[in-house]
Amino acid sequence: MTDGKWQKGQLIKRYKRFLADVVTADGDTLTLHCPNTGSMRHCIVEGSDCWYSRSDSKTRKYPHTWEVATTPTGHLAGINTARANGLVRAALEAGVIEPLAGYPQIRAEVRYGSENSRIDFLLSGETGNCYVEVKNVTLMEAAGEGLFPDAVSTRGSKHLRELMATVQAGHRAVLLFCVQHTGVEWVSPADAIDPAYGQNLREAAAAGVEILAYRARIEPEHSRILLSEALPVRL
Repeated sequence: MTDGKWQKGQLIKRYKRFLADVVTADGDTLTLHCPNTGSMRHCIVEGSDCWYSRSDSKTRKYPHTWEVATTPTGHLAGINTARANGLVRAALEAGVIEPLAGYPQIRAEVRYGSENSRIDFLLSGETGNCYVEVKNVTLMEAAGEGLFPDAVSTRGSKHLRELMATVQAGHRAVLLFCVQHTGVEWVSPADAIDPAYGQNLREAAAAGVEILAYRARIEPEHSRILLSEALPVRL
């Protein structure tokens, strides 16, 4: 069980990949779980405002989880990558993602493909099946430009191959960028970080995989993040 209300603190540092220290509103130092396996490039400013949640689980060594960071440009970034699929599911159910409307059945984590993958969402309806892979975006280099991935991602390239094979088998396949960064205005492949992924993404688009991007509205004062608007994808 998780306490729904987020608390505000000031970031001291992130370290050992999965930990971060913050100063609480009461002036205490608290160690948080950092639920992000990526580099978190351009997401961290020591001394900046951040927000965290608390779990009531008795088995967790670190009951508090880092949720939102303030970036070097002053924007907010949702750094809890575990929330991305939940954001997308809520948006699907609310009809926010218009290109994916019309599928009454939504199944998560369905095994598929020749490379032993799990698709994030399998949508089903009268028009057939639609396979949706979700990728979380928090990296902004130039103003407005969201990039994926923020580190070399062989797993991401594998997912693109699986999506292309799905299209070849006659199904609809979608790669959906879940943008948890309030400053991002469009999304592009991070060719300077992972050129292979960029090449594979363009090949996937040419093969019929649909590439979508939706930006989240981040409201730490209300302890919530919601996908709210479509963004262009520039390949």
